[in-house]
Amino acid sequence: MKVLLVEDDPSIASVVSRGLGDAGFGVEHVGNGKDAIAAQGYDFVLLDLGLPDMDGFDVCKAIRVKSQVPIIILTARSDEFDRVVGLELGADDYVVKPFGMRELVARIRAVLRRGGIEHGNHDTAISVGALSIDEKTRRAVIDGNELALTPKEFDLLAYLAASPDVVHRRNDILEHVWDTEWYGPTKTLDAHVAALRKKLGNQEWIEAVRGVGFRLKDPAQ
Repeated sequence: MKVLLVEDDPSIASVVSRGLGDAGFGVEHVGNGKDAIAAQGYDFVLLDLGLPDMDGFDVCKAIRVKSQVPIIILTARSDEFDRVVGLELGADDYVVKPFGMRELVARIRAVLRRGGIEHGNHDTAISVGALSIDEKTRRAVIDGNELALTPKEFDLLAYLAASPDVVHRRNDILEHVWDTEWYGPTKTLDAHVAALRKKLGNQEWIEAVRGVGFRLKDPAQ
């Protein structure tokens, strides 16, 4: 799923883009309203109001004219009036800066659930080299052969494959695949990674990044 991030502050954009990538989202970043309105091919919008060329409310209105894509406003404006205006213009949620990435990801998922869209199921086909994953049918195929995966093995593989070459932190993987915050040993994750490597037929499909986590990459590249 691709998120359009409309944010003129490069430092905030960098942090949010990295956090969304860790959560399995693709991100396109633009820094002004004109580029936001012209952008195409996204599934979700995170919209700052304080843009350099126009007010974010006008961007929200322009997007709503052509699309019903979910929109969350991210802004430093905390007045109730601004919240009401944003929601009445068609925004699905309103988040005041500063915010935590866990909260933001949770709000994105809540909006998707309300709209009947589950993250990962909006575009169900994922392909990485010889590996193909369909989250709707929950089938994973490599070199034409279907993999026999347990439910959690499939969830883990789909999560990693949604953002190939991106390093996912251990705690983020456990939170999003096992739906839990994890403060103890992560042997469960290691066991599932080992099982996936064996079933994929090549250890290099899933790379361990010492002290951080794992990433999925095409070993043929």
